[in-house]
Amino acid sequence: MEKLILASQSPRRRDLLAQARIPFETVAPDVPEDTVLTRPSAIVKELALRKALAIAGRYPGRTVLGADTIVYCKGRILGKPADEADALELLRLENDSWQTVYTGVALVLKNQNVKLCGYEISRCRARRLTEPQLRELAAKHLDKAGGYAVQDNDDTLIKKIVGPFDNVVGLPVGLVREMLHKAGLVA
Repeated sequence: MEKLILASQSPRRRDLLAQARIPFETVAPDVPEDTVLTRPSAIVKELALRKALAIAGRYPGRTVLGADTIVYCKGRILGKPADEADALELLRLENDSWQTVYTGVALVLKNQNVKLCGYEISRCRARRLTEPQLRELAAKHLDKAGGYAVQDNDDTLIKKIVGPFDNVVGLPVGLVREMLHKAGLVA
């Protein structure tokens, strides 16, 4: 399989693809992440496809993978926190609660008119943390949806995951492999 282009600069997505031994290089998309959609599954699919299409337009002969992750908790969509105060608000909302992590994935081969889009979900249960623990955590993960990182050994917020762990990290590799297979890029 030729290298695909990962339309992301997420170190977590890069790590997951590398661990899966899927050859890739990264090109960061510069696309707006606003949307009029309200369903979490629709939002992540739209944003993943928008990212993949932006890069596929620049590299029409290449396979491009886009992804987007959000956390949904108590009726609210939680993206990346704007700052430490926003992160603290998100963590207070998630504290001792169930939430759902949605990751949309899009695979685009522009020259072959292939556009595959899907999403994965995982449910997460957060521990009850004290206010000082929440404040300490709020300063750590400003670049992650929901303001936490399950892959970080120092991050103790999540105590239970139902569904794919890699989805919570930011890229459901099983879904990526499915799409690569469906597109005829892997056996």
